[in-house]
Amino acid sequence: MTMAAVIGSQTATAQAQSGERRIAHIDILHDMREAEPIWRRLETSQFSTPYQRFDFLSAWQRHVGTGNDLRPCIIVACDAERRPLLLLPLVAETENGVGVARFMGGKHTTFNMALWQRDFAAAATPADLDMLLRGIRQAPAKLDVLALTRQPRRWRDLQNPMALLPGQSSANGCPRITMAPGAPPAERISNSFRRRLKGKERKLQALPGYRYCVATTDAEIKRMSDAFFTIKPLRMAAQKLPNVFADPGVEDFLRAACLTPLPGGGRAIEIHALECDAEVIAIFAGVADGQRFSMMFNTYTMSENARYSPGLILMRDIVDHYAERGYTSLDLGIGSDDYKRLFCKEDEPIFDSYLPLTTRGRMAALGMSSMAHAKRIVKQTPALKRMAQALRGALRR
Repeated sequence: MTMAAVIGSQTATAQAQSGERRIAHIDILHDMREAEPIWRRLETSQFSTPYQRFDFLSAWQRHVGTGNDLRPCIIVACDAERRPLLLLPLVAETENGVGVARFMGGKHTTFNMALWQRDFAAAATPADLDMLLRGIRQAPAKLDVLALTRQPRRWRDLQNPMALLPGQSSANGCPRITMAPGAPPAERISNSFRRRLKGKERKLQALPGYRYCVATTDAEIKRMSDAFFTIKPLRMAAQKLPNVFADPGVEDFLRAACLTPLPGGGRAIEIHALECDAEVIAIFAGVADGQRFSMMFNTYTMSENARYSPGLILMRDIVDHYAERGYTSLDLGIGSDDYKRLFCKEDEPIFDSYLPLTTRGRMAALGMSSMAHAKRIVKQTPALKRMAQALRGALRR
């Protein structure tokens, strides 16, 4: 079902006559199939992250969102001639009587963005964003607050227009490598670190059938997925961590996305692995778009081969794989684990926005913002972070 708001018709008419492209209509769609043609059209404008692909998020909604009673709430802004300017891929739910809309993908997306018509994004102004929020408020979708988290401040060569709205730094950073096209390998990974990894890899190279593999066939993807969902629960149990991959629908979502072919080639999630004839030794998987590879999940063997740092060796292979294909950046996902800092010397700036749409939403937005700010302080303060980790460990025992 479509719910539409028409905004400032006289202004929209004037803009159309002057050739400008400004928001004149807001549609809120609750059916993925209805949104798909617009969604795929905006995907071709290449101003969104690979986490916002229809193929990726439709798999998430089918296997995770629906099972958690998250309703698609897809906001489409069009100009006076009904040409789409942006699409916000959101889901809605009611929390303590408050209607909250968030980005699709939940904790499985590192970055969240609207899908933008590129020329409009490059020229967007605060007035455009105000018009967007006004249209959402006027639409009868019963939303009280937009909780828009983990948004990149820039993507590729443009500012994210949502950064024009009130926001705050996200609780966690995202370690990133920037790779200059044609630069020598030592500029992305130092020669000394490469030598250390090469020394460790000699032990693995003695294994029959040792190889680096990018899964391309359905059979390879299934085999590596089977290995991941066998090893990861054991690895997390050994680290006394909860198995988040056991949450309802998550395994089905990830398997489906890994198998889903993209229109331009590749898969919605790409899997890289080190393996030998006896076992899969390490697995890293993520999303790619021709310029950025973004890590989603990883694990490594429980066997004695774990002694030789297979995860670091695989990460080196992945960095080189994408650099040789002209990619300009690579990130290792949210969080500041020590291994990430061996490769990444900078962080992707990301931010959250908690935007009230109603009087009721003002208190909810304030509460969400305050909680996120407090979480960031804990994450950024080593003593508080250690206390929080100790408390979590005690609660799990």
